[in-house]
Amino acid sequence: MAAGHIEEIQFLKWLSNVVLVPKPGGKWRMCIDVKDLNKACPKDFYPLPRIDQLVDSTSGCELLSMIDVSQGYHQIMLAPEDRKKFSFITSSGTFCYVAMSFGLKNADATYQRLVDKIFRPQIGRNVEVYVDDMLLRVKKQRIT
Repeated sequence: MAAGHIEEIQFLKWLSNVVLVPKPGGKWRMCIDVKDLNKACPKDFYPLPRIDQLVDSTSGCELLSMIDVSQGYHQIMLAPEDRKKFSFITSSGTFCYVAMSFGLKNADATYQRLVDKIFRPQIGRNVEVYVDDMLLRVKKQRIT
Protein backbone atom coordinates (compact mmCIF):
# COMPACT_ATOMS: atom_id res chain seq x y z
CA MET A 1 0.00 0.00 0.00
CA ALA A 2 2.85 2.36 0.77
CA ALA A 3 3.97 2.30 -2.88
CA GLY A 4 0.49 3.39 -3.99
CA HIS A 5 -0.17 0.38 -6.22
CA ILE A 6 -3.03 -1.04 -4.16
CA GLU A 7 -5.85 0.25 -1.98
CA GLU A 8 -8.19 -1.38 0.52
CA ILE A 9 -11.73 -2.00 -0.73
CA GLN A 10 -15.08 -3.51 0.24
CA PHE A 11 -18.14 -4.81 -1.61
CA LEU A 12 -16.38 -6.54 -4.45
CA LYS A 13 -17.68 -8.75 -7.21
CA TRP A 14 -14.35 -10.18 -8.38
CA LEU A 15 -11.92 -11.78 -5.96
CA SER A 16 -8.63 -13.48 -6.79
CA ASN A 17 -6.38 -15.60 -4.62
CA VAL A 18 -2.89 -14.64 -3.56
CA VAL A 19 -0.15 -17.10 -4.47
CA LEU A 20 3.48 -17.03 -3.38
CA VAL A 21 6.06 -17.72 -6.06
CA PRO A 22 9.68 -18.52 -5.17
CA LYS A 23 12.32 -16.06 -6.36
CA PRO A 24 16.02 -16.74 -6.83
CA GLY A 25 17.87 -16.38 -3.56
CA GLY A 26 15.16 -17.98 -1.44
CA LYS A 27 12.82 -14.98 -1.35
CA TRP A 28 9.15 -15.01 -2.27
CA ARG A 29 7.05 -12.87 -4.60
CA MET A 30 3.38 -12.28 -3.88
CA CYS A 31 1.31 -12.74 -7.04
CA ILE A 32 -2.39 -12.60 -7.75
CA ASP A 33 -4.06 -15.52 -9.55
CA VAL A 34 -6.27 -13.73 -12.09
CA LYS A 35 -7.17 -16.75 -14.25
CA ASP A 36 -10.91 -16.09 -13.96
CA LEU A 37 -10.54 -12.39 -14.76
CA ASN A 38 -8.34 -13.19 -17.77
CA LYS A 39 -10.96 -15.64 -19.07
CA ALA A 40 -13.54 -12.85 -19.01
CA CYS A 41 -11.33 -10.32 -20.84
CA PRO A 42 -11.23 -10.11 -24.63
CA LYS A 43 -7.75 -10.54 -26.10
CA ASP A 44 -5.92 -7.38 -27.21
CA PHE A 45 -4.07 -8.35 -30.39
CA TYR A 46 -1.71 -5.36 -30.40
CA PRO A 47 1.52 -6.75 -31.89
CA LEU A 48 4.70 -7.09 -29.89
CA PRO A 49 7.99 -6.57 -31.75
CA ARG A 50 9.71 -9.67 -33.08
CA ILE A 51 12.79 -10.53 -31.05
CA ASP A 52 14.77 -11.66 -34.12
CA GLN A 53 14.21 -8.26 -35.77
CA LEU A 54 15.29 -6.44 -32.61
CA VAL A 55 18.48 -8.52 -32.47
CA ASP A 56 19.16 -7.87 -36.17
CA SER A 57 18.74 -4.13 -35.58
CA THR A 58 21.87 -4.16 -33.41
CA SER A 59 24.12 -5.15 -36.32
CA GLY A 60 26.75 -2.51 -36.96
CA CYS A 61 26.09 -0.67 -33.72
CA GLU A 62 29.01 0.88 -31.92
CA LEU A 63 27.28 1.31 -28.59
CA LEU A 64 24.35 -0.58 -27.03
CA SER A 65 22.60 0.06 -23.75
CA MET A 66 19.80 -2.05 -22.28
CA ILE A 67 17.28 -0.56 -19.88
CA ASP A 68 14.83 -2.68 -17.91
CA VAL A 69 12.08 -0.33 -16.77
CA SER A 70 11.57 -0.98 -13.07
CA GLN A 71 7.92 -1.12 -11.99
CA GLY A 72 6.92 -0.11 -15.53
CA TYR A 73 3.49 -1.71 -15.41
CA HIS A 74 2.73 0.09 -12.16
CA GLN A 75 3.06 3.43 -13.98
CA ILE A 76 -0.19 2.75 -15.86
CA MET A 77 -3.23 3.55 -13.75
CA LEU A 78 -6.32 1.35 -14.00
CA ALA A 79 -9.64 3.03 -14.75
CA PRO A 80 -11.46 3.54 -11.42
CA GLU A 81 -14.41 1.43 -12.61
CA ASP A 82 -12.06 -1.50 -13.39
CA ARG A 83 -10.03 -1.54 -10.17
CA LYS A 84 -12.46 -3.74 -8.22
CA LYS A 85 -12.09 -6.42 -10.89
CA PHE A 86 -8.46 -6.79 -9.87
CA SER A 87 -9.13 -7.46 -6.18
CA PHE A 88 -7.60 -9.99 -3.82
CA ILE A 89 -7.85 -11.03 -0.20
CA THR A 90 -5.12 -11.44 2.41
CA SER A 91 -5.09 -11.91 6.16
CA SER A 92 -4.76 -8.11 6.40
CA GLY A 93 -7.89 -7.32 4.38
CA THR A 94 -9.30 -7.04 0.88
CA PHE A 95 -7.43 -4.92 -1.64
CA CYS A 96 -7.41 -3.99 -5.30
CA TYR A 97 -4.75 -2.72 -7.62
CA VAL A 98 -5.02 0.92 -8.71
CA ALA A 99 -2.22 0.47 -11.24
CA MET A 100 -1.69 -2.23 -13.84
CA SER A 101 0.21 -5.25 -12.61
CA PHE A 102 1.65 -8.48 -13.93
CA GLY A 103 -0.69 -11.34 -14.68
CA LEU A 104 -3.35 -9.51 -16.64
CA LYS A 105 -3.83 -11.04 -20.07
CA ASN A 106 -3.45 -7.75 -21.93
CA ALA A 107 -0.78 -6.10 -19.77
CA ASP A 108 2.01 -6.62 -22.32
CA ALA A 109 -0.09 -5.30 -25.22
CA THR A 110 -1.24 -2.28 -23.19
CA TYR A 111 2.29 -1.43 -22.11
CA GLN A 112 3.71 -1.94 -25.62
CA ARG A 113 1.04 0.31 -27.16
CA LEU A 114 1.89 3.08 -24.69
CA VAL A 115 5.67 2.95 -25.15
CA ASP A 116 5.27 2.72 -28.93
CA LYS A 117 3.26 5.94 -28.81
CA ILE A 118 5.72 7.71 -26.50
CA PHE A 119 8.86 6.67 -28.40
CA ARG A 120 7.42 6.58 -31.94
CA PRO A 121 9.82 9.26 -33.31
CA GLN A 122 12.87 7.30 -32.05
CA ILE A 123 11.83 3.66 -32.61
CA GLY A 124 13.84 2.17 -35.46
CA ARG A 125 16.36 5.01 -35.34
CA ASN A 126 18.17 4.75 -32.01
CA VAL A 127 15.63 3.04 -29.73
CA GLU A 128 13.91 -0.33 -29.76
CA VAL A 129 11.31 -1.27 -27.17
CA TYR A 130 10.04 -4.69 -26.17
CA VAL A 131 7.44 -4.17 -23.46
CA ASP A 132 9.45 -2.93 -20.44
CA ASP A 133 12.88 -3.55 -21.97
CA MET A 134 14.47 -0.76 -23.98
CA LEU A 135 17.50 -0.94 -26.24
CA LEU A 136 19.39 2.26 -26.97
CA ARG A 137 21.85 2.02 -29.81
CA VAL A 138 24.37 4.13 -31.67
CA LYS A 139 25.35 3.07 -35.18
CA LYS A 140 28.85 3.53 -36.49
CA GLN A 141 29.11 6.69 -38.52
CA ARG A 142 31.46 7.33 -41.40
CA ILE A 143 33.08 10.72 -41.49
CA THR A 144 34.16 11.76 -44.96
